Amino acid sequence: MDDWSVSEKVALTCGDGQWPTRALPARGVPSIVLSDGPHGVRRPRDAAALMMNDAEPATCFPTGSALAATWDPDLVHEVGAALGAEARALGVAVLLGPGANIKRTPLCGRNFEYFSEDPFLSATLATAWIAGVQGAGVGASLKHFAVNNCEFRRYGIDTYVDERALREIYLASFEAAVVEGRPATVMAAYNRLHGTHCTEHRWLLTDLLRGEWGFEGLVVSDWGATFDRVPAIAAGCDLQMPGFPGTDEDVVAAVRDGRLSDVDLTAAARRVVCLVRRSSTEPAPTADLDRHHALARRAAAAGTVLLRNDDGLLPLPPGTKLAVIGAFAREPRYQGAGSSRMNPPRVDDALSALREEFDVVYAEGYERHTDTAPDPRLLAKARAAARDCDVALVFVGLPETAETEGVDRAHLRLPAAHDALVTAVSGAGTRTVVILQNGAPVEMPWLDGVPAVVEAYLGGQAGGSALADVLTGRVEPGGRLAETFPVRWGDHPVSAMPVGPRRVEYRESLYVGYRYFDSAGVRPLFPFGHGLSYTTFSWGPLTVSDEGEVAVDITNTGDRAGSEVVQIYVRDEEAARFRPAQELKAFRKVTLDPGRTETVRLRLDRRAFAYWVPGTGWTVEAGTFEIRAGASSRDIRATATITLDGATLPSTVEYRDPRGGFPRDEFLALHGGPVPEDAPEYTMDTAFEDMPGAAAALLRGVLRTAETVVNRTVDDPVTRLLISQTRKDANPRILPLVSDGRITPRMARALFRLVRARSRP
Repeated sequence: MDDWSVSEKVALTCGDGQWPTRALPARGVPSIVLSDGPHGVRRPRDAAALMMNDAEPATCFPTGSALAATWDPDLVHEVGAALGAEARALGVAVLLGPGANIKRTPLCGRNFEYFSEDPFLSATLATAWIAGVQGAGVGASLKHFAVNNCEFRRYGIDTYVDERALREIYLASFEAAVVEGRPATVMAAYNRLHGTHCTEHRWLLTDLLRGEWGFEGLVVSDWGATFDRVPAIAAGCDLQMPGFPGTDEDVVAAVRDGRLSDVDLTAAARRVVCLVRRSSTEPAPTADLDRHHALARRAAAAGTVLLRNDDGLLPLPPGTKLAVIGAFAREPRYQGAGSSRMNPPRVDDALSALREEFDVVYAEGYERHTDTAPDPRLLAKARAAARDCDVALVFVGLPETAETEGVDRAHLRLPAAHDALVTAVSGAGTRTVVILQNGAPVEMPWLDGVPAVVEAYLGGQAGGSALADVLTGRVEPGGRLAETFPVRWGDHPVSAMPVGPRRVEYRESLYVGYRYFDSAGVRPLFPFGHGLSYTTFSWGPLTVSDEGEVAVDITNTGDRAGSEVVQIYVRDEEAARFRPAQELKAFRKVTLDPGRTETVRLRLDRRAFAYWVPGTGWTVEAGTFEIRAGASSRDIRATATITLDGATLPSTVEYRDPRGGFPRDEFLALHGGPVPEDAPEYTMDTAFEDMPGAAAALLRGVLRTAETVVNRTVDDPVTRLLISQTRKDANPRILPLVSDGRITPRMARALFRLVRARSRP
């Protein structure tokens, strides 16, 4: 690129509108298209659209939380390959996924897109997804890098986490996916990390991602996450998306006056060219949507988790008279809301599928699209339907407006009308099966009154047929939880910690998900890894070699074929530093016919026993480790020990007992670096909602008026909610995004200076 002009190189580092990259015909560089999303290709018919529902038809697969519940990397790879094939057929060069963010809290509104609270499971499945997509000739975009675990004030929230938790939990979820999966791109997140935006974080994007992990691909910004292209390019963010006219001049000027080196600019431009040239130019065959629908059906069943099944109520025998109750049975919740929302060619509903097999009585139970109080009339009809049937299937879950990108949930409860429906039907005397459609954990205050519960998650377009397959026993409920379900929100460690408005402190450190519940001895509603089968299994003794190979015999002792997930946890019995009670380090899903036995062999490398020592790196301590094989984190079936050589470290006492909570002063000592107080501030990252003064109030009024005008053209309640939340979270940095480039970064800075000059914190 020695003979390329600065202007040409600058042009390549910014998109051409919402989805395409810029073309440079004179240099033989065509434009390529990037597109959402993780569970289905969302190729807009209108190339300029950002938040749109009018997309080209494409298969909607189960969301990340449902795919994770399969615990099946081979199946996730197969789904990835189908996504890649559809992306190619629709002219998409880069598919924006997978999402590998850790589920730190079950309230994160975007958890349906993510895999797990455990970094090993998350990274393993992300690696499989990437390999599937890229094997089809389409680039993947591993996101959202990094420590992007809440939606509240997402355009500027500043995250503080201690070094061990950063390395062992939040970065570990990405590390293996980068090193082993080799994604074409990594997406830099909206949030700040320790005061610096991820898109401008040189340690994150260059020192760690490229220097330590050896990443050779392109870093792209999340949509609108890059405000100032100069520090972003210098940090290693190669491509700003979306791109708008009028932003190149500042970057060209920065190169000429020395604020941005030509070396950094050339490196960014070269990575864009490499991405474009690695994109397949071969004619793409038409995707086989019927075959992909069958795959989506199989994946949905494999991710369906049987949480409870007292007295073998399921599967349902032929001839059962069914009461199918709940509007979700007729109109399912099958995908998430936000940027991943896409347009499937068909959607199966459980009601229609069950009517093909059983004598069915249907009752609505609640209003489908509202979160209103229970309707006594609908409850009475539901009870009457249940009394006339052998079994009642009650479909409940979270409506689209309760669980969406851009908005964190306020609690773990189902809508009041849904809880009331379960209570009413189960109290009618009919055996009741509750079927949940949701993207993340919920509380179940009615649990003791129902004999069977099925977690269907968001099962994609074939989820309704998959549920019929599972309920009839044609296929097994193959899922296991990839996240902990608390009894109540107050049992979760994050429930006692403040969030925002400007910062969030990860005071729980390593005690994320089951690492907290198992270490603190807090009983979950359902533990990590839990899931029942229609058959039974016996486990033999666990053996472990000096080289770290573990082996255990699994026998199907039941009368039908089924799957078991062998989960291997490591417990450090002699750690000098605090460690969770146990950590998942290997797993395998095995499917066995009745009476068959398989020896499951897994290998634990040195990293499986290591933890991060600040100033040193990954370290294995000398001593004894317990290897624990289980069907969940709370259902350990066999154990063995191994003794390793390693380092000898001085003992510390901090954070060893999580039962007492996580005081801020202890977190500050553990963190070691500066953590500012969450005091009022007045910067480009401050949401207009949080700015004091009359000028800011006037600007908020303008934004509310703009919201009202836009909503006149919008009928969809989810889109309206996203528009409202974007207005609430908007800060000066994202004005170019929300104005579709009509407000340039230079104009946004000028507006901010004007508002600040006329206001005082």
